Amino acid sequence: MARTSSPELPAASPANDALTPVPRAERSFDARHHASLWFSLGVGLLVMQVGAYLVPALGPKEALLAIVAGSVLGAGLLAWVAKIGCDSGLASAGLMQAVYGTGFARLPIVLNIVQLLGWGTFELVVMRDASVAIGRQAGVMEAPGWTFAATLLWGGLLALLVSGSMVQLVRRLVSRFALPLVVLSLAWLTWTFAGMAWAQDGPAFWNRPGAGGMAVLPALDLVIAMPISWLPLVADYARHGRDGNAALRGTWVGYALANTWCYALGVLVALTLPGREFVTALLLAQGGLIALSLILVDEVDNAYGDAYSGAVSSHSLLPAWSVRRWGLAMVAACTLFALVLPMHGLEPFLLMLSSVFVPLFGVIIGRLAGADTVALLARAGRVEAVPVAIWIAGIATYHLCRVHAPSFGAALPALALTLALAWITRPDANNRIPRPPADTPNA
Repeated sequence: MARTSSPELPAASPANDALTPVPRAERSFDARHHASLWFSLGVGLLVMQVGAYLVPALGPKEALLAIVAGSVLGAGLLAWVAKIGCDSGLASAGLMQAVYGTGFARLPIVLNIVQLLGWGTFELVVMRDASVAIGRQAGVMEAPGWTFAATLLWGGLLALLVSGSMVQLVRRLVSRFALPLVVLSLAWLTWTFAGMAWAQDGPAFWNRPGAGGMAVLPALDLVIAMPISWLPLVADYARHGRDGNAALRGTWVGYALANTWCYALGVLVALTLPGREFVTALLLAQGGLIALSLILVDEVDNAYGDAYSGAVSSHSLLPAWSVRRWGLAMVAACTLFALVLPMHGLEPFLLMLSSVFVPLFGVIIGRLAGADTVALLARAGRVEAVPVAIWIAGIATYHLCRVHAPSFGAALPALALTLALAWITRPDANNRIPRPPADTPNA
């Protein structure tokens, strides 16, 4: 929004869309849109690659147990925050300010922007490397310059998407076209690699022992890390939903299914073709070139999600730039980083993010579930000392558990502590969400 001024009046402050609830009349997402969006965001080559990290340390049975439990729990946390975002109409930055204070919340908001720059760069690198591998499989893109060109190509496509409407992208492109194609691709790859596994070992495949080095609870941390990485983004989309319960159901079902499927497929590929680079292994499957190409197209919405939410968070701090303008800046930065930075060591990066955002949103859920978030935001001070202290205690618990009790995991103890303390210290019943008027339609 442009600044206006006159000789008599001071310059008008630009509107801060991230801290203003989306009006009910402008919301259009139903449960199907939430489920389609989060299934699509849950599918990705990056997710499959992380799934491959679970083996051979774990056997197939233990890996599947960690995958299902971690996906249900992680998606449940996403769904809970989605309901809070939908009920309030606020973006994630607004939820953070309502809990931690308008001044202190800038710290987690900045941390979120940094992680989104990292994730956006990861996604561009994955898309670039996969497209170059596909091109070489087809007999082109052999020259080194194709890596540079592919990075710019994906960055340009991402910039084009960020320039448009997020709501229309979800309703028209993701729900109607991208989702059916990616489901068919996943089904084909699963059928192909399951057949390869059966041909190799038959019934013995399921009973393979793990090589050791990772227990089920630490593996659960690694599975939870992926949905946890989306926690600071989910309200940015859920705020466009018409009903909080629909946002909860759609987000939970959509993401849990996608995360379980992709992690399990990553395990299946790693056990079937051990020692192969992941994208190369997918290309070796019958029809893998087509399936990988379709999944690669779907990967774009993951990068888009990072850029859009990073833009919303940035806009909350500096509203003089619109969300669209911040989105283009995010895409430009991610593209530059993808060209110059080595992107390795994914597992430590994921676990480091979990150590920050698991307790951060444990506090948010404990304080805001069922509360009038907009009223709390209006009364929030610069620093809310109690939630800040609980968050710090949660981070400390996470790292202490990793060092001194690794066999018990770290995410669950940190989450349990922060949820319990935040609930005990939550605002009083006067801050509960007011009931809508009787003549208000329930979408």
